[in-house]
Amino acid sequence: MSSNRTIVWFRRDLRIEDNPALAAAAKDGSVFPVYIWCPKEEGQFYPGRVSRWWLKQSLSQLRQSLKSLGAELLFIKTHSTLAALLECIAAIKATKVVFNHLYDPVSLVRDHNIKEKLVELGFSVQSYNGDLLYEPWEIYDERGLAFTTFDAYWNKCLQMTMEPVSLLPPWRLVPAEGEVEKCSIEELGLEDESEKSSNALLGRAWSPGWSNAEQILTEFVERHLPRYSKNRQKLGENSTSLLSPYLHFGELSVRKVFQCVRMKQLLWAKEANIEGKDSVTFFLRAIGFREYSRYLCFNFPFTHERSLLSNLKYFPWHADLEHFKAWRQGRTGYPLVDAGMRELWATGWIHNRIRVIVSSFAVKFLLLPWRWGMKYFWDTLLDADLESDILGWQYISGSLPDGHELERMDSPEIQGSKFDPEGEYVRQWLPELARMPTEWIHHPWDAPLNVLRAAGVELGLNYPKPIIDVDLARERLTEAIFKMWEMEAAAGDANSNGKSEVVNDNSENIQTSAIPKVVLKEQTPCLTNSLNDQRVPSFQNEKNCPPSRKRSKYVEERQYRDGLCNHNNEAGTSRPDEDLCSTAESSASKKQTTSVFSFSVPHSCSLSEGKPFSEYDSSDCNRQCQEQIDMEHSSNKDGAMGY
Repeated sequence: MSSNRTIVWFRRDLRIEDNPALAAAAKDGSVFPVYIWCPKEEGQFYPGRVSRWWLKQSLSQLRQSLKSLGAELLFIKTHSTLAALLECIAAIKATKVVFNHLYDPVSLVRDHNIKEKLVELGFSVQSYNGDLLYEPWEIYDERGLAFTTFDAYWNKCLQMTMEPVSLLPPWRLVPAEGEVEKCSIEELGLEDESEKSSNALLGRAWSPGWSNAEQILTEFVERHLPRYSKNRQKLGENSTSLLSPYLHFGELSVRKVFQCVRMKQLLWAKEANIEGKDSVTFFLRAIGFREYSRYLCFNFPFTHERSLLSNLKYFPWHADLEHFKAWRQGRTGYPLVDAGMRELWATGWIHNRIRVIVSSFAVKFLLLPWRWGMKYFWDTLLDADLESDILGWQYISGSLPDGHELERMDSPEIQGSKFDPEGEYVRQWLPELARMPTEWIHHPWDAPLNVLRAAGVELGLNYPKPIIDVDLARERLTEAIFKMWEMEAAAGDANSNGKSEVVNDNSENIQTSAIPKVVLKEQTPCLTNSLNDQRVPSFQNEKNCPPSRKRSKYVEERQYRDGLCNHNNEAGTSRPDEDLCSTAESSASKKQTTSVFSFSVPHSCSLSEGKPFSEYDSSDCNRQCQEQIDMEHSSNKDGAMGY
């Protein structure tokens, strides 16, 4: 056995199967598995209650599994991950530190800083791909440009060859000897006493942990995958895979999922099972969106703060805290939206179709900043995943070249009739509407008075009237779009004329330019580099126009009448940057991977009148809104709505 002593730094790779970092360490000598919890470094993206509950259960199972293999998982709570790793290195006289890659903007910067510092101190550091089918820096078009539309990206992925990987866990682990100040899983503080009663309900519906993930995957593939193409949009149980939280925490390898499903696809192709083949195509496309979310976050790590399309920085969002509260609490007066938000609050989970409907309502009907919704999803979802949330909210808000058109509005009433035709979902989560006839369940405001009385519904009393009329919402959205184009044109004219005119930026004054380049740069290799090493992007601003979706006919006509310029660029790719390098190399690039601005759930700025977002400076706001949400969560000990 080699004399190497390797620290295995676990993060969101909480499994023993197909864990590249763990496998490499096991082959190389003795191992020292460690999980480091540093709330300070989580910052604005500190996990919500239900997400932390899942993490606690998963860590407990992982610890048992590693112990059965011969090594104990150590828990460390600290104010500095780097300091904790250095303490571990000193305690066992480690020769190497290994970990698997993460791709969200916060982790990219943190991992780069840690790896660079350890290398400067002379320690060997190795990182691996344990989360994706393909690394983000492996997928570019024939010109070396980064894709900015999903279909082009996913088609490229499907054309790539996939090297076979071993999914088997290590046969046994040799523990590295050493004493480190550790703590119990309870001392990590992942679950407060006040949260345990609510969390107990989660355990009835979910079974976290990598071994349970295996069972969920098997059940889905054998029982539900064959009809996934037909059932995936249904709001009832067993219509989706329910694998997302297992994938987020790395309890399940995406490569294992892909290979398992692909085998079914080959079998069904041989049997001429058309429905089965279609089901696999749809499901793998869902896996592809997860891959794409990490691809975008890697190549454009500012997307948690501002939209990919630069013109949306001029959009006049309405930062109305009362509307935001009504949306969160499921009190908008639109039954399907309210049912979805109440299910989210009570269970930490909602169907993907409902996620689209409620997020679209927040952005298009209420004109709430999409980052507010993204952050609220992060705080409340059981499978909260920053990269996926960024992709979803940018897609809905028209922030992506191939996302929903900004002017697109989907009526909740029509969506309800389509996806909940019998009203069963609404009745389940809105007991005050349980007796409403199906004919009126998705638009009770139109029901005759005698129908409302018979159903026990008093609009404005036990169920709210619509927070905004559909026609008025459409009119407000159209006006906001026109104002956005006007402000963009004014800014363009000012720049072209060399004037110093100031145009308000609705994205918290973050300077948004064209989609940056991400270009490969040749650098002197570092001794710890390998083909496995994580890379980090840095950026240069392009001088040409940013990609922009082709505008609808009525917008173009309005611009023509108003004499505004019209950009019709379609974007599919963006050039990779010059500094796509190993994280063990220079830190020159890391300073450009995130904005100096941070984002949080909106703070109160006397926004009750719903003034445009551009009128407020986030630096002048207090924490009233976040405190309000926290108070609602703490008071909701039995999973019910906190109002």
